Amino acid sequence: MPREEIRSGRSTSPTGSEFVNALQEMSRDFKLSKKLAAAHSVPDAITAYQEWLGEEMNARAEDARFLMSNGQKIMDASSRLLSSSWTSGSMST
Repeated sequence: MPREEIRSGRSTSPTGSEFVNALQEMSRDFKLSKKLAAAHSVPDAITAYQEWLGEEMNARAEDARFLMSNGQKIMDASSRLLSSSWTSGSMST
């Protein structure tokens, strides 16, 4: 399952996110199983595992960038909201 399809299917409900997480885990397991089944020797299996691990590490790095980007957007929006509240005098002490 391509990364874009998984990301677009994210849900804010706990049930939806659990379902998406389960699909992602099954996809990862399937990819590794498929690569290992195609291996005809121990070195082939090691190479297949290394390739899979590299792909997984790249995917986790992409997830981390996505998380940081969204976190930064939230911080920026919060900062603007608080700043506009304080400058308009709507917050009293």
